[in-house]
Amino acid sequence: MSSSSAARALSPAPPAPTPPRRVRPARCAGFVGPAVESATPGARAATLASSRGGTDSSLAICRVLNGMWQTSGGWGRIDRADAVDAMLAYADAGLSTFDMADHYGPAEDLYGMFINKVRRERPPKMLEEVRGLTKWVPPPVKMTRSFVEENINRSRKRMDVAALDMLQFHWWDYANPGYLDALKHITDLKEEGKIKTVALTNFDTERLQIILENGIPIVSNQVQHSIVDMRPQKKMAELCELTGVKLITYGTVMGGLLSEKFLDTNINIPFAGPPLNTPSLQKYKRMIDAWGGWSLFQALLQTLKKVSLKHGVPISTVAVRYILNQTSVAGSMVGVRLGLSEHIRDTNAILSLLLDKEDMGSITEASQRGRNLMEVIGDCGDEYRA
Repeated sequence: MSSSSAARALSPAPPAPTPPRRVRPARCAGFVGPAVESATPGARAATLASSRGGTDSSLAICRVLNGMWQTSGGWGRIDRADAVDAMLAYADAGLSTFDMADHYGPAEDLYGMFINKVRRERPPKMLEEVRGLTKWVPPPVKMTRSFVEENINRSRKRMDVAALDMLQFHWWDYANPGYLDALKHITDLKEEGKIKTVALTNFDTERLQIILENGIPIVSNQVQHSIVDMRPQKKMAELCELTGVKLITYGTVMGGLLSEKFLDTNINIPFAGPPLNTPSLQKYKRMIDAWGGWSLFQALLQTLKKVSLKHGVPISTVAVRYILNQTSVAGSMVGVRLGLSEHIRDTNAILSLLLDKEDMGSITEASQRGRNLMEVIGDCGDEYRA
């Protein structure tokens, strides 16, 4: 044997390559069992429940919901196959609760395609974790049993489910008491197994109380809620505390305005700042104007930036976590532009972020420098009924 061959024989074998580390997603687990207190630090899931109207009903949801308003147009063209693949990516990352509506373009159809792909390509456990929450926004016509059932069946067919996980009901005109008729028919459909839980969207405190007094088993009310728009923490939160109804919030990052992108900008000067080129940016800019204007909003962003740097997360993550820390809030919406962009990592960071007393205090102080929007706009949902 040559000296070189002997050396090779005596040399230790090179170490085997280290296999890539698989990062297990932190799932919104715990869907079977006791309710999770919404404000528990680090809780990924919350259970919405009601014992009114006959049988008990409950539904566990991820505390950060994937909002699908962006499928309705105005944010870019949606490719259906890409959108479904994106929904799978969110679910694989543990973000398995999706919120949509009958009028969000193809949202319910996309959910139907997605849930079928989950059935075919994922373990049964994921199917147990996925949630599809939809809304019904009817015209102000007579709410007969047949009309209500026809519309519920349409959503069930589009979403390809035997029972809707949650139906969130909206009503445009309180002067028309037909909303109580509709909700009684919806409750009957729940008792028949076509709906698992009954909820509201954009109802005010007065009407929520009337609905509860009529024995409707409401588990939640979906309302606009952000550091700028703290109206739900006025009258609504008090009723929630008394009744056990929880809030699901949208507009919590104000369409992206609560982010680094808009820090140190002046959009009041044409072409000087990022364009307000989506329906949500335009909508929530009007909220900022009502609250106190762009200069005051910049001061709020500066406060949020200090907190975000302290924790190593984006401003938007801090903004959502602050709202999730409100005891009346079970979950907050983060909009998803399916197939166009994704923010899975930042969204998951919301669920692990712990804000301390100093953080919460500084954000509250910055928020309270603006106007009280209860006095400017009215209670939850009044912006749609002015």
